[in-house]
Amino acid sequence: MIVDCHSHIWECPGHVSEGFVAEANARAKGKKMDLHVPPERHMAAMNGVDKVIVFGLRAAHSGIMTPNEYIADYQNRYPEKVIGFAAVDPYVDKVRDTLEHGWKLGLKGVKLGPIYQNIHPTDNRMMPVYEFCEAYKLPIMIHQGTTFPTKAPLKYSLPILLEDVALQFPDLKMIIAHLGHPWMEDTIVMIRKQPNFYSDISALHYRPWQFFNGLMLAKEYGVWDKLLYGTDFPFTTTEATLDALRNINRMVEGTGLPRFTEEEIEALIHSPTLDLLGL
Repeated sequence: MIVDCHSHIWECPGHVSEGFVAEANARAKGKKMDLHVPPERHMAAMNGVDKVIVFGLRAAHSGIMTPNEYIADYQNRYPEKVIGFAAVDPYVDKVRDTLEHGWKLGLKGVKLGPIYQNIHPTDNRMMPVYEFCEAYKLPIMIHQGTTFPTKAPLKYSLPILLEDVALQFPDLKMIIAHLGHPWMEDTIVMIRKQPNFYSDISALHYRPWQFFNGLMLAKEYGVWDKLLYGTDFPFTTTEATLDALRNINRMVEGTGLPRFTEEEIEALIHSPTLDLLGL
């Protein structure tokens, strides 16, 4: 089974500001990005996977405010394939009420993005999120790494900041998105130390050397089984991600550099995400 653990739906305009879209396009090296992802477009792009975890984001600071009802409606339309995660912005949302509402809607996890939300991941306003998710056994997908908006503060994005969360909430399951790039080494040693921490490999393949090195570090540190397959659609696609993984050894052909086996690559593509996250 192939599970894409990292994909987005949202209305644009509507849920995503013009400023966010403009900055995304400015960083896209001349390629205009279509960030309007209604359910119909999303489902058409998911032909290559068996299950998909879907979320928006709630980050008023960065101009993204996706209603949790929107995610739940999509999950309810395709319950055999779609697993919806709620989102909460501790700056503007009533945290407990928002999470309880998402849980009652049937959403299966929570999406956070401290760098987008302009908040330290151990700020007191974040603690109720971790408490609720640990108590209700809801995994958290957290964007703890760099991103493109100018006003998104890097000081809140270091993966190492999550160690205090792991120690205070030992039963909380958390996925660090994008291997926490560019701080991939920190993410890898973190998921090695903390039994309920994982990371996904989404949106890394278009930096091929970083992609190769990040995955090789994970192999050498013995955490291959804690990597989850994901794409970050619509920023990239299932087809592009699978192609990059299955051809990752091309750049080291004719060298003495280490390689990945076909079995390792397929194990990552078919990572047991639902079992690991208790979904």
